Amino acid sequence: RLSIGLQSTNDNLLKQIGRIHTYKQFEDTYNIAREVGFNNINVDLIFALPSQTLDDVKKTTNKILDLKPEHISTYSLILEEGTKLFYEQEKYEFPEDLVERQMYWYIKNTLEEHGYIHYEISNFAKKGFHSKHNMSYWRQKEYIGFGLAAHSYIDRRRFSNTEDIEEYINNISNDKYEDNIYIQEVQSDEDVLKERIMLELRTSEGIDLKYMYFKFNVDILEKFKHEIQKLEKQGLIVVNDDFMKLTKKGLDFANLVWEEFI
Repeated sequence: RLSIGLQSTNDNLLKQIGRIHTYKQFEDTYNIAREVGFNNINVDLIFALPSQTLDDVKKTTNKILDLKPEHISTYSLILEEGTKLFYEQEKYEFPEDLVERQMYWYIKNTLEEHGYIHYEISNFAKKGFHSKHNMSYWRQKEYIGFGLAAHSYIDRRRFSNTEDIEEYINNISNDKYEDNIYIQEVQSDEDVLKERIMLELRTSEGIDLKYMYFKFNVDILEKFKHEIQKLEKQGLIVVNDDFMKLTKKGLDFANLVWEEFI
C-alpha cells in the first residue's frame, strides 16, 4: 500500500502552503507507482486551504476520481504550531465555516456516488481497501515506530523518539537507547475507555456497546447517561441495535460530541 500526499491539484495553492511539488509531479509519481505494480494507492487531500474555493475543491475531487485510487483521505486544514502557515496565517483569508462544511459534504457525497465507502470521518475506500494501519489506531491496537521522530503505543504508554538526528545517533552509539525516548502519555483505565469512545465514534459503524461492555466491563449507556441524552436531544448521535454513532449533523459537530466524553 502506497500513500501519496497531494493535498490539492491547484499548483498555486500547493506553493502557498509550502509544498515542494506540483500536481504534474504528483501525477507522474502516481502513474509510475501503477506501472511498477502498486494496486493499492491512497491519496491525501486537504481542504479549507487559504483562499481555496468550493470550485477548487470540486476540481481537485474530480481530477483524483479520474485516477481511480483505491483509498482517499481528506482532512480539513488544521493550523499546527511550528509550521510556516501557522505563523503566517494573518497574511491569508481562510474559507468561512459554512464553506468549509460545503467542501466536506461535496467530497463525501461525490466519493460515495463513485463507489467509495466512507468508513471513518476523514477516510474513504473502495470495497476491500480499508486502511489496516488506520483501523489499528482507531481500535487502540499497539504499534511500535522505529527511527528518528517515530511514535509508539505500548502498554498504555505513548512515546516518541527524539527529532534530533545527532542526539539520536549519539545515544545509539553510546548504548543509551532509552535517552532517545520521550514519554508523551501514560493512560489510566478511564483514559483508555474515553479515548476508545472518541476513536470508535470516528468510524461509520460507531461504538459496539456490547463489545465495550465485554472489554471494559462498563455499560456505556449508563455511565454516560446524561451526556448521551444531551447529545441525542441535540441530534448529534443515535443509539440503535447496540451501536452508538454520529448522525449526519454529528459529523459536522464531532468535536462537540467528543468533548462530552473527555
